[in-house]
Amino acid sequence: MSSSVETSTGLTIQGFTPPLRLHDFKLIAFDMDSTLINIECVDEIADAAGRKAEVAAITEATMRGEITDFKESLRRRVALLKGVSVASMEQVYAQRLQLNPGAATLVAACKAAGMKVLLVSGGFTFFADRICDLLHIDASRSNLLEVVDGALTGRMLDQPWGDICDGEEKRKMLLQTCEQLGIAPSQAIAMGDGANDLPMMGVAGLSVAYHAKPAVRAQAMVAIDAGGLDRLLEVLH
Repeated sequence: MSSSVETSTGLTIQGFTPPLRLHDFKLIAFDMDSTLINIECVDEIADAAGRKAEVAAITEATMRGEITDFKESLRRRVALLKGVSVASMEQVYAQRLQLNPGAATLVAACKAAGMKVLLVSGGFTFFADRICDLLHIDASRSNLLEVVDGALTGRMLDQPWGDICDGEEKRKMLLQTCEQLGIAPSQAIAMGDGANDLPMMGVAGLSVAYHAKPAVRAQAMVAIDAGGLDRLLEVLH
């Protein structure tokens, strides 16, 4: 996309002319870590193992697209979490995790417009399930950490749909959900911040980058670089 318009401070639109109507869309798919919530959960869990810097460096390189094999990257990071207690994960949830500004407002607006809401995360069910309950999200897909005797083993468990929710799995779930709803992918919105969100953003009718990595921001139709998630409502009326 060669041209872009900054409609107001920190909100850039490229590839279409606003406004669009919220009611024109039937589905919105959110990434979780650093999109719906303020942290990268894997990095904060690693802090309990004294390995936050090491894990965060891998996360950052992966989200920027410098490490292209998401599955291998996640396996490497999860292996470094071995021995962390479930109690430490509870502390991450209680003390460090917050919804990003505007998350609840945007989700509520989408649901009020009759849209289905999807959470697709390269993060973990331990957190994703709670965020879904908190925001009344309709469906989710994320990764399941193996726990034995109250502590992480450093491995993930396979689920009925597959092993790891990477970028391709996010794209697949968005398309499958569209099919189940009987809608076209052009009636879906995909919102994320990292390179593993690009596959689903690429098939959605509207792609939104939230405080995103440069490669993601460059490819998104809407880029929110300042303020909360609900700034999308400045574009969708």
